Amino acid sequence: MEALLYDSLPDRKVQCRLCAHRCVIKPGRQGICKVRENRDGMLISRVYRKLIARHIDPIEKKPLFHVLPGSLSYSVATVGCNFACRFCQNADIAQLPGERSGVLPGDITPPEAVVRAAESAGCRSIAYTYTEPTVYFETALEIARIARERGLLNVFVTNGYMTAEAVEMIRPFLDAANVDLKAYTDDFYKTRCGARIEPVKETLRAMKAAGIFLEVTTLVIPGLNDAPDELAALAGFIAGELGPGTPWHVSRFHPVYRLTDRPPTPVETLTAARDIGLAAGLKYVYVGNVPGNGGEDTPCPGCGETVIRRRGYRILENRLENGRCPDCGETVHGIGLS
Repeated sequence: MEALLYDSLPDRKVQCRLCAHRCVIKPGRQGICKVRENRDGMLISRVYRKLIARHIDPIEKKPLFHVLPGSLSYSVATVGCNFACRFCQNADIAQLPGERSGVLPGDITPPEAVVRAAESAGCRSIAYTYTEPTVYFETALEIARIARERGLLNVFVTNGYMTAEAVEMIRPFLDAANVDLKAYTDDFYKTRCGARIEPVKETLRAMKAAGIFLEVTTLVIPGLNDAPDELAALAGFIAGELGPGTPWHVSRFHPVYRLTDRPPTPVETLTAARDIGLAAGLKYVYVGNVPGNGGEDTPCPGCGETVIRRRGYRILENRLENGRCPDCGETVHGIGLS
């Protein structure tokens, strides 16, 4: 399929306007994501409707703790990513296009079939996740339009490296997003992800302004992005520019893919990161990948009492009444919380 959001240039070159790389691509070549290709002056998507994954997940797995807690989300992905993170959690599918030539894997799946499958499974949302939804934007947009008509929510799990044009195009159909803010230094983004930090911050600001509900995740990696002053600056950005009601997930790193020289994140580091977030004024800071440590519970932003108890991806108790704390009546930020 012809891709969205590109410009034709002289000599049959094209410039992609989907993500912040804004690749200029010669005929017969591909962009950084390896899934958008210039074919004789036309930019095409190599993964259009080619789903590599279709699963039914708890919405908490995204992680989205403040969007329809306890519900199921129909989760889809194609191969591909516009980042090259050495710590990629789904490298087998996200990094596949850059490591393999030829036809990309995936099952051609009409968008209507995705929505029907979500409805049949009792899902209340569709999540575009596992890999980077920006690179399969055309497919996500088609599905999201139908899902919106049928009363399902749409959620992105994304690295946030989108252009303002892409945010504006998906805005009418996107209800929520969990955006990875992977660190708070440009050096980390350049050396560890092959990207820059400022476009991610711009996407977060644009999504916030568009009324898309945001949650933010930071994978805390020992020795790379866990300095207290950096975490404080990151938390300050979330609280100051996205709002103190924005949930922040600080998640435990495990050695994976091409970053195996680092140990798992100590729980003490994650606990300290949570304290830093709370000190910055954030109302909801969660510890991820450490089930059962108490860092997964939702407190009331007013009185501080626990209103949702979790273990892993399971809701143990939801005390909210019409989205409000039953003890003090304070509203808890989110979508469909009770």
